[in-house]
Amino acid sequence: MTQLQIGDKAPNFNAKDQDQNTHQLKDYAGKKLVIFFYPKASTPGCTTEACNLRDNYQRFQSLGYEILGVSADNAKRQQNFIEKNKLPFPLIADENKDMINAFGVWGPKKFMGKTFDGIHRTTFVIDENGIIQDVITNVKTKEHSNQILK
Repeated sequence: MTQLQIGDKAPNFNAKDQDQNTHQLKDYAGKKLVIFFYPKASTPGCTTEACNLRDNYQRFQSLGYEILGVSADNAKRQQNFIEKNKLPFPLIADENKDMINAFGVWGPKKFMGKTFDGIHRTTFVIDENGIIQDVITNVKTKEHSNQILK
């Protein structure tokens, strides 16, 4: 789905999280960053994925990674998702799909015989210089941390 590839410069973004804090790519200069795009907060697959990242968060931190989750949900829904699942990382409420479109993860999907537009579950691993090191499009929600930290 996305046209971004390993070796590309990550798109600049300016997006607000569940607490209305602004996040920009430049805020993560000098740090490794995992950005995971997920279809909808509090749905089964998205919860499994987010909780897998939560359960391995200390491992990510010890290796110098920050984590950002992104969906088109509003800030309140993102906040509820964090509180319900005790997620230790911010979730971007990208209702206008600016960040989603910049990373190219919005497009036609099929589910139960119907076609609709939505977020393609995709994760980007970005290095300290803002360069994409990995693009994971075949996300395994129960073992996503291992996919990222392979």
